[in-house]
Amino acid sequence: MLEIFRKFFDFCGDNRSKFYRSLVDGVILAFMEALKIPAIMLMIQGAINGMITTTLIWQCFGILVFSIVAGTVVKYRSTILQCEAGYGTAANKRIEIAEHLRYLPMGYFNKNSLGYITSVTTNTMENLADVATRVVMLTTQGILTTLLIAVMVCFYDWRIGFILFVGMILFFLVNSRMQKKSQQLSPKKIKSDTSLVEKVIEYVQGIAEVKGYNLTGKMSKKLNQAIDGNTDINIELEMTFIPYMTIQNGIIKMTGVVMTLTSIYLYLQGNMDLIICIGMIICSFMVFSSLEQAGNYSALLRTVDVSVDKAQEILDLPAMDIDGQKIIPDHFDVSFTSVDFSYDKKKIIDNLSLHIPEKTTTAIVGPSGGGKTTLCHLIARFWDVDTGSVTLGGRDVKEYSMDSLMKNFSFVFQNVYLFQDTIANNIRFGQEEASMEKVIEAAKKACCHDFIMELPDGYDTVIGEGGASLSGGEKQRISIARAIMKDSPVIILDEATANVDPENEQELIQAIEALTKEKTIFMIAHRLKTVRNADQILVVDKGRIVQQGRHEELMQQDGIYRRFVQSRELAASWKL
Repeated sequence: MLEIFRKFFDFCGDNRSKFYRSLVDGVILAFMEALKIPAIMLMIQGAINGMITTTLIWQCFGILVFSIVAGTVVKYRSTILQCEAGYGTAANKRIEIAEHLRYLPMGYFNKNSLGYITSVTTNTMENLADVATRVVMLTTQGILTTLLIAVMVCFYDWRIGFILFVGMILFFLVNSRMQKKSQQLSPKKIKSDTSLVEKVIEYVQGIAEVKGYNLTGKMSKKLNQAIDGNTDINIELEMTFIPYMTIQNGIIKMTGVVMTLTSIYLYLQGNMDLIICIGMIICSFMVFSSLEQAGNYSALLRTVDVSVDKAQEILDLPAMDIDGQKIIPDHFDVSFTSVDFSYDKKKIIDNLSLHIPEKTTTAIVGPSGGGKTTLCHLIARFWDVDTGSVTLGGRDVKEYSMDSLMKNFSFVFQNVYLFQDTIANNIRFGQEEASMEKVIEAAKKACCHDFIMELPDGYDTVIGEGGASLSGGEKQRISIARAIMKDSPVIILDEATANVDPENEQELIQAIEALTKEKTIFMIAHRLKTVRNADQILVVDKGRIVQQGRHEELMQQDGIYRRFVQSRELAASWKL
C-alpha cells in the first residue's frame, strides 16, 4: 500500500506538494475529530460528579465548536487541494503525453491503435483525476484519523487501546488479502476498458463501411461483446471485493463490541472508573468510522497502481533524439546517402542515394508499397534511418532540434484531417496569432475563399471532426491554405489530388501552384498532368530508385515510367 502511495505521489510531479499539504490537513482534521473525546469526557465527568457548572458547559461547548469549525475549514481546504492536485495532474499528464507523442517514431502509431491512446488519455487519466485522488486521500486520512484516536484511547486506558490495535491488525490482514486479489483483477479491468474504447471508436469510424457492406449485426456483435466483457469484469471485481469488505466491516464492528463489553466488565470489577468506561464506549462507536471508509476504498488502490503504470508506459517510450541544435539552413538542398530503412524487419528503403537541389520539383512515382511515402517521411524525420544519412541544407536532419527541423516543412496529405473548430482556426493551425487578413489571403491563394463565404458563418463556421461536413476537394484546399500560412521552404505533397473530382481538380492545381512557388517540392503522384512538368522524376520500386530523369528522358527508356504513362493515357482515352 505504501509503495502505491509513493508511486502515485511521484507521478503527480509538481502537484504532489498539494497532496502533501492535504495530508497535513488530514492529520489536523483527525486531531479535530479526536478533540471531541475529551470534550465529551469532561461533560460526563461533571455529570457523574454533580459538578456541571456554567464554566464547564462553556469549556465543553467551546472545545466542540472549535473542533467542528476548525475541522470544517481544514476539510474544505483539504478538498480544494485534492481537487486542484488531482485534476491538475490529469491535465498536465494529458499535455505531457501529447507532447511526448509528437516525438515518437511514426511506427509507434502503426503498432498501437487509436483506442489504446484514447483510453490512456481519457479513462486512465479520469481514473487518476477522480477515483485515484479520492481513493488515496480517503485511505490515508482514514488510517491517520483512526491511529490518532487509537493513541488517545491508549492515553485513557491501555487495555482498551490494546484491543483496538488488535482489531486494526486483523482489519489490515484482511485488507492485505483483498489488495492481492485486486492486484490480480485490476489489469484485467484496465485491459477491458481499453478494448471497449477501441471497439467503440472502430465502430463509429467505420460506420459507413459497416452500413455499406450490411455488417451492422456482425460489427455490433463485436461491440456488444466488448461491452458485455467490460460489464463482466466490473461485476467480478465487485463480487470479489464484497466478501472481504464484509469481513473487514465485521472485524470493525466486533472490535467495537469487544471494547464496549471489556470496558463494562472492567468497571464492574472495579478496575476502571465510570467516566473512563463511558468514554471508551463512546470511542468504540467513533473510532472505526473513518477506517471503514478507508478499507472500502482501498480495494481500488491497485487500479490506481495499474493506471499510473499505464500512463507512465507511454511516457517511458524512447522518443527520437530531439535535443539537436536550433539550425536555420543556408539553403534547402535535400540529400540521401546510402540510406537503409526497415519497418518490422521488412526493408522499405534499400541503400538509396539521392540529391535534390533547392527550389526544384521532384515527382515520385512507382508501384504501391515501393517506398514512396516512406522516402518523404524520412526527409521530415517521421522515422530515423537505420543506416546512412538524410541531410537538409548540408546538415544531417538528426542535428536539428525537432521543432527547428519541422519549421522547414509543410505537408499536404491524401487524407486530410481537419479539426472540429472554425475554418479560420483550421487554416491558422499552428499560427494562432495570425490575423484574419492573413487567413483570408491564404484562403484566396488556395482557391477556397469563395466556397467558405457561402457557408452559414463564413470563416467562423465550425466544421465536423475530421472535416466530415466538407467535400474532399474543399478539405484539400483548406489543407493547402494551412500550408500556405506556414510558408515553409520545403513542401511535401503526398497524393494531394488523388481523391479530388474533375470539377475541383483545376482549382486544386491552381492552389498547389500558389503553395509551391519558389519552394523545394516533393510530389508523390499518380496523375500524369501533375508529374509531367517536374524538374526530375524518381521511379521508386522495392526501396530503390530504378529510374531518374525528366519526363522526356524517361519516355525514351523501356521501364516502369513509360508503362505508367501509357496506362494513364489508355485510361484517359477510354469512353463509354
